[in-house]
Amino acid sequence: MSATHSIAWWPILAAVLIAVVWDVRYRRIPNWLVFPLLVGGIGISTAVQGWHGLEQSALGILLAAVAVGAFYCLGGMGMGDVKLCAAIGAWIGPAQLGLALVMTGFAGGVMALGWAVCGGFLRESLDGAGDLIFGMRKRGVRPHSTLVLSNAATRKMPYAPAIAVGTILSFLAVIK
Repeated sequence: MSATHSIAWWPILAAVLIAVVWDVRYRRIPNWLVFPLLVGGIGISTAVQGWHGLEQSALGILLAAVAVGAFYCLGGMGMGDVKLCAAIGAWIGPAQLGLALVMTGFAGGVMALGWAVCGGFLRESLDGAGDLIFGMRKRGVRPHSTLVLSNAATRKMPYAPAIAVGTILSFLAVIK
């Protein structure tokens, strides 16, 4: 584990837990939470690792902006999710963030299936997922007409819990 990882886990843990509570309750992740986390990640990484830490923070932010920002552009995630991932990337850098994003995707899929089963709309969710994936041939890389956050009729799941699980699992994976 790098020097940054050995001192950086607790602010991220606190922030993602607050983000989970806030996202579940209010369906948004506030700027007052993510911006100090982002600035702190840049500052700590730079203080501990110098220019290399600054570079890793910048690359972590960039990876989050590109990877998670793509889902925002397609209407499937909120900007709070993008900013939270960017702030996490500022702390952990691109390598660990890549792992965290993969684990976040798996956690989000499991949570979405559980939510659909418990809510009694599994078939509707599977039909929508199939249309989203296989309809891309006709639609191209554009947002789906109805399966977007801006559609009031679309079922929406807060994604901060999946981001928290993915991030925490990434820390467990890098501990040696």
